[in-house]
Amino acid sequence: MDRSGTGCPRFLLLLAMLLATLPAISGCASALATAVYLVKGTNEDPEFTGLREKKVAVVCRPLVELQYRNASVARDISHQVVLRLKQNVRKIEVVDERKVAEWTDENAWDEYPEIGKAIDANLVLGIDLEEFSLYQGQTVYQGKATVSLKVYDCTTGEVVFQKRVPQVIYPPNRVVAASDVQENAFRQQFVGVLADQIGKLFYPYDRYTDFAMDSRSME
Repeated sequence: MDRSGTGCPRFLLLLAMLLATLPAISGCASALATAVYLVKGTNEDPEFTGLREKKVAVVCRPLVELQYRNASVARDISHQVVLRLKQNVRKIEVVDERKVAEWTDENAWDEYPEIGKAIDANLVLGIDLEEFSLYQGQTVYQGKATVSLKVYDCTTGEVVFQKRVPQVIYPPNRVVAASDVQENAFRQQFVGVLADQIGKLFYPYDRYTDFAMDSRSME
């Protein structure tokens, strides 16, 4: 009885001491989190940084059934992705889109590295457009797209990065009446959103920008 009687108060004393330290620990963690936020802000690191200091060609290829409904959307996506890479990736050299389009129009090709070798690129960012639509019904817009990405080393043909981007829906939580905006304007907005989702895999981005997509569609 004596041993159990002395053990219980000792346990309670240790428990009380531990609980007393929790606010200090919590305060340190909060201070550390604040310091990280002040230094880094809300930026997320990219998944792949290998485009830096490289000569890169960007090519978007739609599936066959998409080519006729949205004939120019692949080049629109390539163009918007190129703009974002130029603006956000340090020391990148992006092959002129016109040079890429001219070669792909004039030559039969199956694999993305063929293009890169032909136009003297170090890497090719190949974008396979698996799904692209603008309408959710006959009178309202809600864009949907699915893409798969691969970055190829043009010297070896090796895939150095790949990612299947989760389906992009814009706006994510509502629809837009077709009477409120012209189709071409909505399409441009949606292509820009899709290019943002692709681009942020290769450069730091603000993690909170996606939360503003619904309001962005109202601009």
